Amino acid sequence: MLRIRIGFIGLGKMGSRMAQHLLEKGHEVVLYARHPDAMKGLVEKGAICTNSYAEFALQLQGQKIILLMVTHGKPVDEVLQGLSHYFLSGDIVIDGGNSFYKDSMVRAKLLAKKGVYFLDAGTSGGLDGARNGASIMIGGDEKAYRIAEPVFKALAVEDGYSYLGPSGAGHFVKMVHNGVEYSLLQAYGEGYALLAKSKFKLDLQKVTKVYRHGSVIRSWLVDLLARSLEMDPKLSKISGKVGGGDTGKWTLASAKEHKIKMPILNEAMKARKRSLKKGDFSTKVVAALRYQFGGHEEPKK
Repeated sequence: MLRIRIGFIGLGKMGSRMAQHLLEKGHEVVLYARHPDAMKGLVEKGAICTNSYAEFALQLQGQKIILLMVTHGKPVDEVLQGLSHYFLSGDIVIDGGNSFYKDSMVRAKLLAKKGVYFLDAGTSGGLDGARNGASIMIGGDEKAYRIAEPVFKALAVEDGYSYLGPSGAGHFVKMVHNGVEYSLLQAYGEGYALLAKSKFKLDLQKVTKVYRHGSVIRSWLVDLLARSLEMDPKLSKISGKVGGGDTGKWTLASAKEHKIKMPILNEAMKARKRSLKKGDFSTKVVAALRYQFGGHEEPKK
């Protein structure tokens, strides 16, 4: 196996698990975080801790490969700005977060002026995927992808990553993925709301057991719902407020731009907005599932 030294910035729920996974696959991981405590557990597992962008870059001698797992928008630009003084021609930056694909295209063009490659790598699979093998959708310069491919191979499940095209392609595919995800969550939520309200006083754990085995609608989401119902059979501890939504908004805007109708996603987004005022059983299901796969807490307000 080709052992690679990888720079890693963004040690949230997903990032910390991905960094640990890279270490376990035998790669060297150099960390930088604004809060040193975030690096402590990974350093104990063999990661290299740095305390500044300068020290971070120094530890990545030669052609640098840097993986970012930071929040989309301004935080990505802030990190790129912080690193800008230390980039060398041929360096590769991978944005593994949920950035808007058009932003990724702009960043790729700006970095290309310095001879730096930018790969947009949409990452799916939730916390379990981050820890044990994710699904990764990659766009950008194909030559840079070939160089960085061992990183994707280490992070992904078998057959779980692919180069999809030029800059923006990876984050575009991940954006659409999230739009589909929102629609699926809402469909399960609405179905279970009807089950819960029926006159048959159904045991939802028993229903879910049947759905999980051999049914047309069996899926990982149903498996996760079984876990939620085992912990809280009536989802009584969940308010039903559903947060997030940026990637869904981007997907709807892109659909309009491409003259594609997405009424199911549109309704799912409206349901999320309504849930912030008052949740119902369908949004309880959605909130429960989001917590199971991504650790997403319900909005406080």
